Amino acid sequence: MSRVGRRAIEVPDGVKVTLHLDKIEFESSKGKLESPLFRGIQAKLEDKKLLLTRAEDSKELRTFHGLTRSLAQNALIGVTTGFSKQLEIVGVGYRAKLEKDCLELSLGYSKPVLYKIPKGIQIVVEKPTLITVKGINKQQVGQVAEEIKRYRKPDPYKLKGVRFVGERLIKKERKAGVAGA
Repeated sequence: MSRVGRRAIEVPDGVKVTLHLDKIEFESSKGKLESPLFRGIQAKLEDKKLLLTRAEDSKELRTFHGLTRSLAQNALIGVTTGFSKQLEIVGVGYRAKLEKDCLELSLGYSKPVLYKIPKGIQIVVEKPTLITVKGINKQQVGQVAEEIKRYRKPDPYKLKGVRFVGERLIKKERKAGVAGA
C-alpha cells in the first residue's frame, strides 16, 4: 500500500467537497480548486475525512494513489490557507515596484522589466527588495515566483540577483591567475 495514499485528508469546516468520477472539487470563501482523480482510484467522504482507495495493486496505480492524495491535499490547503513564496532582490540599485496589474523590476538592465501579474495571483512588495507571491494554486504560485527569478538569476561570483528567501547559494572564487582583483 502507498503510505501517502492511505492517509485520510481532514476536511475543515467551511470547505465544500464535491466528488466526481474524474475529479474532486474543493470550494471555500477563498476560491474553488479541483484535483484530478485518476482511473482506478476512488474517493469517499466519511465524517469530514476524505479517503482515497485504489482498485488494484499495480505499480502504476500505486504511484497515482500517492500523487492523487498529494494533489488533493494541496488543493485543500490552497482553498483554506493559501500558498506564498518570498523573493529577495540583492544588488545595488535593484528594486521592485508594483503598479496596478504589473510588477516593475529594476534589475540593472537599460530599461525596467515589466511583469504582468496573472489572474489568481497576488503580488505584494513589502520592501523595494522583498516580493511576496500569494495564491491558492500551489503550482501557479511556484511558477510565477520562478518566472520572476529568471529575469536576473543570482550571479555565482557576487550573488547579485533575484532569489528565494532562505535559498542557500555557493559563492565561486575568482579565477586563479587574475591580477589586480
